Amino acid sequence: MHSYRQEITTWGELCQLANCEPGDTPENAPVRRVLSAPMLSIPTSNSDYKNAGFTKLVKRDQGVYENVTASD
Repeated sequence: MHSYRQEITTWGELCQLANCEPGDTPENAPVRRVLSAPMLSIPTSNSDYKNAGFTKLVKRDQGVYENVTASD
C-alpha cells in the first residue's frame, strides 16, 4: 500500500509496490495515474432479470421465497 500522493513514474516502481513480477514490460517503462468516475449502480427491474435469463427470489416469510420473475 502506498500514499495517494506518492509519485510512481515507472513500471518497475509499480510492480515493486504491488509485490509482483514486471513480466514482459520493461521496468523503466513510464506509467501515469489515470482517474475515472466510479461505476454507478443502477437498480435493475424484475423484468430486466427475467429478460436476461435470471431468476429473482424474494423472501416472503420464514423459509418461504417467491419467484418474482416467474411468468404468470
